[in-house]
Amino acid sequence: MDLNLDYAIKQDDALRHAVYDLMIVGGGPAGATAAIYASRAGLKTLIIDKGLTAGALGITSKIANYPGILEEVSGAELLERMRSQARSFGTEFVSDKVIGVDLVSDEKTVYGNNGNYAARAVIIATGSLGRGSRVKGEDEYLGRGVSYCATCDAAFFRNKEVVVAGNSDEAIEEGLFLTKFVNRVHFLSPTPELKAPQHLIDELNGNPKITLYPGASLREITGQKQVEGVRFAQRGQPERSLVIDGAFIYLQGGKPITDFLQGQLEISESGCLIVDREYQTAIPGVYAVGDVLCNHVKQAVIAAAEGAVAGIAVEKVLHGRKQMTVDWSK
Repeated sequence: MDLNLDYAIKQDDALRHAVYDLMIVGGGPAGATAAIYASRAGLKTLIIDKGLTAGALGITSKIANYPGILEEVSGAELLERMRSQARSFGTEFVSDKVIGVDLVSDEKTVYGNNGNYAARAVIIATGSLGRGSRVKGEDEYLGRGVSYCATCDAAFFRNKEVVVAGNSDEAIEEGLFLTKFVNRVHFLSPTPELKAPQHLIDELNGNPKITLYPGASLREITGQKQVEGVRFAQRGQPERSLVIDGAFIYLQGGKPITDFLQGQLEISESGCLIVDREYQTAIPGVYAVGDVLCNHVKQAVIAAAEGAVAGIAVEKVLHGRKQMTVDWSK
């Protein structure tokens, strides 16, 4: 085995089996700021995140009202600055999609597609780009050609043609991964421009196995006993059909992302998580911040502030103090 690859596998394996002080699900402004405060206070901290443009800030083209940032920047650039600051204090990052959790045990566990992760405390910062409505045929063919995880299912589509629907870096990375197995990836972007880092866009555009359809709305997934095709329409053009064997869906919506919690936390009628003044949920050691909360004003600075409070609160609890304090001299 290649020595560098062997080392990378061992490092990745060690990451999954470590027990952290704090695990943060979601790396947007709320999650990244919580990590800055927790790591700076000496907590061993891990952020599990799907990618830089998986959240609302990452796909925002221009930010001009964030305190202390005089120049106009993209949301992705601002978020990368926050993440770099968190890394500078010791925060570890892993790219994975969370599919389940165990929050009731003293040692909390997060289950991802690529491994399991454990910590003494958890902050939920998954935002509100979850989808409520599904594409016609999506639920019907789930597990029979419809998938949400290329790294899990790509091998089942060897030498076949598939559709990837999405416009984020997660969608692009999954599409690129599929090219190792399939003959053709038809990439349907719901927007005219992809909302991802330029190097990923360049890699997608340069891959001979990927055909990009900008501004394409996926209308229906069709078939008999399994996926056999899709119907879609690009802006200003008539509806089209493709004969394919699989559909990988990475579309975004406007609902709080809580499905992976599997009913372990109380959710309001609006679908949001319920917290106290320190952003702790009904389960001790489990916190929630950012757009996953209903009373949250959807601004990056507000999400960051909530993340700061939660990060400080976790440090207080884990170190056995009664009041939150911050040593600014560190």
